[in-house]
Amino acid sequence: MKRWGKYARPYLAYFIAGPLCMIVEVIGEVLMPKFLANIIDYGTGQGSIEDASPLIRRIFELAGGNSPFIIAIMCCMIITAVLMMLGGIGGAYFGAKASVNFAADLRDDIYRQVQNFSFANIDKFSTGSLVTRLTNDVTQIQNFINMLLRMCLRSPGMLIGGVIMAVMVSPNLAVTLAVSLPLLGFMIFMIMRVAFPRFTRQQEKLDGLNSTVQEDVTNIRVVKSFVREKHEIDKFEGANADYKHASIKSMRVMIFMSPVMTFFMNATTISVFWIGGNMLVKGSMTTGSLTAFITYITQILMSLMIISMMFVNASRALASSKRIREVLDEELEIRDEDIDSEDAVRQIQNGKIEFKNVSFRYYKTSDEKVLDSINLTIPAGKTVGIIGSTGAGKSTLVSMIARLYDADEGEILIDGVNVHDYTLRNLREGIGFVLQKNTLFSGTIVDNLRWGNSEADMDEIRKAASYAQADQFITSFTEGYDTVLDQGGTNVSGGQKQRLCIARALLKKPKILVLDDSTSAVDTATEAKIREAFANELKGSTKIIIAQRIQSVKDADMIVVMNDGRISGTGTHEELLENNEEYREIYYSQTEKKEGA
Repeated sequence: MKRWGKYARPYLAYFIAGPLCMIVEVIGEVLMPKFLANIIDYGTGQGSIEDASPLIRRIFELAGGNSPFIIAIMCCMIITAVLMMLGGIGGAYFGAKASVNFAADLRDDIYRQVQNFSFANIDKFSTGSLVTRLTNDVTQIQNFINMLLRMCLRSPGMLIGGVIMAVMVSPNLAVTLAVSLPLLGFMIFMIMRVAFPRFTRQQEKLDGLNSTVQEDVTNIRVVKSFVREKHEIDKFEGANADYKHASIKSMRVMIFMSPVMTFFMNATTISVFWIGGNMLVKGSMTTGSLTAFITYITQILMSLMIISMMFVNASRALASSKRIREVLDEELEIRDEDIDSEDAVRQIQNGKIEFKNVSFRYYKTSDEKVLDSINLTIPAGKTVGIIGSTGAGKSTLVSMIARLYDADEGEILIDGVNVHDYTLRNLREGIGFVLQKNTLFSGTIVDNLRWGNSEADMDEIRKAASYAQADQFITSFTEGYDTVLDQGGTNVSGGQKQRLCIARALLKKPKILVLDDSTSAVDTATEAKIREAFANELKGSTKIIIAQRIQSVKDADMIVVMNDGRISGTGTHEELLENNEEYREIYYSQTEKKEGA
């Protein structure tokens, strides 16, 4: 409750006003049958006014007859109905305000938590699952809160008020409730017990469905290029069928509940008619009292049915809240350390990087290390190439510079300062990344480029695009820099996407620039021009280039050769060609030179 109270406190007035308005409606619901009974018994003359309550006798005396008495009671009923309407409107309004604001703040916190996730945290949740938790699961809680605020006092109030009034009307006839209420309570308990695990499974299957849709839509071009539409349709149909079956199992609870509750309601009503009819014949009960009692019984049973619906929705909301807590309670693998206030403004000045005995595992319980005892010094302002076989740990190594992952052992220093002693913001602002998977966002080209520098003017943007060899193809578009990109940049080619991402990184003017195989989709001539731009535009920056092609790193000040999570050699192209067998194998396999190997 403490966790959810955080989202309720700012809107406490709505949380209080909603149920209070519903109390007005409850009072009206309880009074209406009694008004009707008085009209039937005393307004029509079927019952003796002497048997009425003092208040009713007084109203009858003031009215001065049966017809005026009926009009007076009807006026009371009209006033009550108006108050009930206002209470119902107020309850619905405040309930909606409270639940929508609660959900909006909760969704905002979940999104902020996801934004703070490290790569290790993100690996624990699929994209589809996070989308489901941010949308469907939050909506389930929102709907439950809205229903709770409207019904938490209304249904119990009708139940309690109905029971009290039924006992007041006829204590003997009220005995029927002693049988039906415990049975209905037991049914509600059993329904909740069955419903909770089923709703949990339903949400898990929805995760799978969303993941399938997200993956297929994002990668639709790959699907079509491999003619795998049939396979993906079959996969979607499987996920859709799983969700359908889970939904049907959940709905069976509702399907079973409604007829059972209706059966008990009808059985109780029949019992009341039978017993009450006999009492009416014997003269121990009036027609108006029997009519009021039947109405109260209906109210009591309806309120129990609504309460059971609330419990079912509560089961669904509990399943969703559990999934939301998993995200909110996920311990952040990487967070800002306790940094002294005078050091909080520390920024990267030169870009010297040192790895000291660094080791890392993706799975902490695994013995297999992705990086093993890495010792490496990268001088400030130099260009360093990293090359090696697939899975050698190249991308993981550079990801640790910006603390996208944290080392399990050893330490990483930038300008002689441990990366943990920078704030994450200052650390990452000093590092520019062009990752293996080049990502662009929906919006214009200029909007995407301004991710590197939100304050950049058009001259700076064009200059960066020119260095990245992107300006020519951008200006060839009808809308130029205002061309709208689809989500993920699917309406530009792979090479164009890479060059846009490089231009975005150049606009940042970082002290450390990391290019993780980011020119693989461009031709060698264009790549050479981009490298030349780096040398001229970012002279004082440390540049790290991860590549599969030796041609991409051949002219680097230093080349690092990696194999199986370890560094097998460092040096210039000529030094490695002479001294490092692995480098020679890569070089000759790419240049097709066998002699001297």
